[in-house]
Amino acid sequence: MSAAPHFFSTPFRYIRYASHQYPAYFWSIVVGVAGPASFFYAPPIRRAFGDNINPKPIPLTYPVPKGPRNIPTGFDDE
Repeated sequence: MSAAPHFFSTPFRYIRYASHQYPAYFWSIVVGVAGPASFFYAPPIRRAFGDNINPKPIPLTYPVPKGPRNIPTGFDDE
């Protein structure tokens, strides 16, 4: 009778065993670790692909045109 490999004695063998026997747990841990780790490696990758890290600020006011207001015609309900 063989026992499952133990993590601390052979970590890579245990990871391979866990990925085959418990794929949902294995990939949940992989995705869970990748999220916080992306905080460090995502900005350099985005910068390498030309993404602007500091975009222009969003305007908070609507630009008011100068001069008289043109009233639209042809949409009256009369």
